[in-house]
Amino acid sequence: MSAATKLRQMLQDPETFLLCPGVYDGFSARMALSVGFDCLYMTGAGSSASVIGHADLGLMTQTQMRTNAETIAGLCALPEYGSSPIPLIADADTGYGGPVMVARTVKQYAQSGVAALHLEDQIQTKRCGHLAGKEVVDRDVFVNRIRAAVNARKEVGSDIVIIARTDALQTHNYEEAIARLKEAGEAGADVAFFEGLTSKEQAAQIIKDLAPMPVLLNMVESGATPSFTAAEAKEVGFKIMIVPFVTISSASFAMREELERLKSEGTMSAKAKSLTPQGLFGICGVDASMEVDRKAGGKSFATGI
Repeated sequence: MSAATKLRQMLQDPETFLLCPGVYDGFSARMALSVGFDCLYMTGAGSSASVIGHADLGLMTQTQMRTNAETIAGLCALPEYGSSPIPLIADADTGYGGPVMVARTVKQYAQSGVAALHLEDQIQTKRCGHLAGKEVVDRDVFVNRIRAAVNARKEVGSDIVIIARTDALQTHNYEEAIARLKEAGEAGADVAFFEGLTSKEQAAQIIKDLAPMPVLLNMVESGATPSFTAAEAKEVGFKIMIVPFVTISSASFAMREELERLKSEGTMSAKAKSLTPQGLFGICGVDASMEVDRKAGGKSFATGI
């Protein structure tokens, strides 16, 4: 079963709620997979910070985003994490151009093993959804993006899930944002992504107004959206909750703390020292690599590592 098909089955199950930690590279994906999450999310903001060291201002190219998604999706498909791939939902920004480019993006993400992607209605020079000063394209341009994505999916015979995201609440109003998501659903989008909702009462109204379309919650702590726990999001009626900053925020605080210690004291903390090379490689699947060598008759790891 493909990751996309598996995700579709999850979305169709009325009892399923997907809590997806944001990951930004292979190591953060390995950590999330080792904890046992059923679905992961590749964050655009985290990818931009990690890959090019810049703010999420639309600077990552389609090739860079697709390559990062392919790396993570490949790890999600490793047998050590289950008999079928763990679905990966990936940020695809605006699709990186007009309908032709959107179609290419969908086909390449599908070929890379991505289970779902989200396409938004911002202009090409986009920015993080929780920053001010955003601009969105006309509604028909956005719907054309979704239609191009759906057509591309059909062309390659993929089950990849298309998630329609709108930022129109900040640029227009609630009614326009809902209208855009409804038209996206009519064009073939599978899931609605209402970015930047501002209250829990509004969240409940979104679920009601878009029913029966599944709705995704983007839980960016300290952003425009109030804080939801997974249990609260499920109770309101969301089908998916992505938490984009969970790995990169924890990593940033831990790294700075260790680097400041090293700078001031010239040594690492006892906790940091406890991660041995073998421990690091264990997280990264060295046992599976050693088994591949053994089954082939190799002796590269006969004495261990």
